[in-house]
Amino acid sequence: MATRARRAEALSRERIVEASVAILDAAGEAGLTFKALTERLATGPGAIYWHVANKDELLAAATDAVVAAALAVEPAGSSAQDQVRAVALGLFDAIDEHPWVAAQLSASSWQATAPRILESVGRRVRALGVPQRRWFTVTSVLVQYILGAAAQNAANGRTPAPDTDREEFLDAVATTWEELDPDDYAFTRTIADQMREHDDREQFLAGIDLVLTGITAGEG
Repeated sequence: MATRARRAEALSRERIVEASVAILDAAGEAGLTFKALTERLATGPGAIYWHVANKDELLAAATDAVVAAALAVEPAGSSAQDQVRAVALGLFDAIDEHPWVAAQLSASSWQATAPRILESVGRRVRALGVPQRRWFTVTSVLVQYILGAAAQNAANGRTPAPDTDREEFLDAVATTWEELDPDDYAFTRTIADQMREHDDREQFLAGIDLVLTGITAGEG
C-alpha cells in the first residue's frame, strides 16, 4: 500500500492535467481516454484513478487549468477598462489556442470554472465604479460576450479544412456574399469587403469597447 501511495504521489494531479490538455489539443475530447493517458504518462490506470475519479473530473480539471493560466497573467494598463480588455483578450486567446475549452465551458466544467472567471472579471467591473446592485448583471453581460465571442471564433477556426489559408477562405466567403441578390441582401453585400479584411482579435476588442461604452453610459 505504501509503494502504491508513493507512485501515486510521483504521478501528480498536475502532471495528469498537463497531459490531458496536450491530448485534448491534439485529438479533442474524443481522444482523451484513460488508455491514452496511461500511454502518454507511461503508467497504469490505477495511478491516474488515484487522483481523478472519471473523465468528467478530468475535463473539468483541464478546463480550469487553461482558464487559470489565462487569468494568472497580470493585466497591463493602469485603468480598469484596460484591465477588462486584458482579461478578456487573455480568455479569448486561451480558447483560440485550446478550442475544446469552449465546449467545456458550456458543459459541466462551467460549474467548477465559473467562480474563477466571475471573480476576475467582477473585480474589474467593481473598479469601473459600477454600483454594487448592478455587479451581477454587468459582469454576466461581459462574461457572456467574452465566452460567446471566443467560442464562435474557435468554431470558425475549425470550419475550413486544417490546411486552408485564412485569407483565401475569407475571400471566397466575401465573394459569395458580393454575388448575392442585391435586393434581398443589400446590407450583406455592402459589408462583404469589411469581412474579407477583418482581424478576429481586433473585432473582439471592438466588441469589448462597445460593452464598456454601454457600461460607462449607464453609470453617467
